[in-house]
Amino acid sequence: MPVDMPLRRFEELVAEALDQVPEEFALAMDNVVVLVEEHNEEEPDILGLYHGIALTERGHDYGGVLPDRISIYREPILAICSSEEDVVEEVLITVVHEIAHHFGIDDARLHELGWG
Repeated sequence: MPVDMPLRRFEELVAEALDQVPEEFALAMDNVVVLVEEHNEEEPDILGLYHGIALTERGHDYGGVLPDRISIYREPILAICSSEEDVVEEVLITVVHEIAHHFGIDDARLHELGWG
């Protein structure tokens, strides 16, 4: 059965997941914002999405652009979880997964590392 969780609590869990990102990675994140959204209109079942130009793809001409976005989708995460503990774990996995994309790590490498 899906978890019923208020938006505010879900946002707290995303903030807590971000607090668990090692400091060296958090400090290296550049021009990126993390947002909680209800779901993705085009792909309603995905848990998160990185929108932007990965750090590994940025050249000398990078600048003057809007921040990259990491979207964490509340409804699909709650739909696959059966307890708050499951939500905590899934939020952390999703946040780490999308931050990895910011650093240029693709899905294949994430699966190799156990974060797929």
